[in-house]
Amino acid sequence: MPEGHTLHRLARLHQRRFGRAPVAVSSPQGRFSDGAAAVNGHILKRASAWGKHLFHHYDGGRVVHIHLGLYGTFTEAPVPLPEPIGQVRMRMIGAEYGTDLRGPTVCELIAEPEIVDIVAKLGPDPLRADADPALAWKRITKSRRPIGALLMDQAVIAGVGNVYRSELLFRHRIDPHLPGTRLDQAEFDAMWTDLVELMKVGVRRGKIVVVRPEHDHGAPSYRTGRPRTYVYRRASEPCRVCGTPVRTMELEGRNLFWCPTCQA
Repeated sequence: MPEGHTLHRLARLHQRRFGRAPVAVSSPQGRFSDGAAAVNGHILKRASAWGKHLFHHYDGGRVVHIHLGLYGTFTEAPVPLPEPIGQVRMRMIGAEYGTDLRGPTVCELIAEPEIVDIVAKLGPDPLRADADPALAWKRITKSRRPIGALLMDQAVIAGVGNVYRSELLFRHRIDPHLPGTRLDQAEFDAMWTDLVELMKVGVRRGKIVVVRPEHDHGAPSYRTGRPRTYVYRRASEPCRVCGTPVRTMELEGRNLFWCPTCQA
């Protein structure tokens, strides 16, 4: 599932390519036909993101709300676009570029005020200037759930996925099984500051960068084209810092990765 930096990159890209101009919107697949018709030919005022949610704000107060989920993707290309291939939920065509959306969990038309209801269920987004980390800290300290689970809870921090979760805990030498009630505020503050910087790098570079240069000794990544990591998807491989085999287990339905020595 794309993590928060990906949605912020998409918001910036769509703002640059389609913003402040009329956009032709259609639904070749047919599952978003009414929503597409409602904004077709209207001006895209801006695109924004909160965590893993993307919003296209059109004139007249209409908003297209998108959550990519596990399988959703946008494919961008210069116009003219070829005939749609596969299940294209939404197609947007601007003056110079077009984009096709396939496989999202959510693609719906809402009114601008409804955004408030969506973000009310989310925690602060580290990539937003208005993020308040105190809200995340408050929710963490009230929970006995493992910090490894809390970091993945979008109601605690919006935008963190499995990669950032595993890597952030390693970088700060925190046991992912530590209950939220036992996390020290200084530890949280340091993690939040680090997370903000890591996700900003993700927005700028279009990929997750988490391994410090002094620890990047050329050990292979788990798959070509995927991020080089300390622990994520490196189960049984030696820790880049201490050499202990990286461990993995399922935590609340998602695979967790950690070093039992560095994160003792």
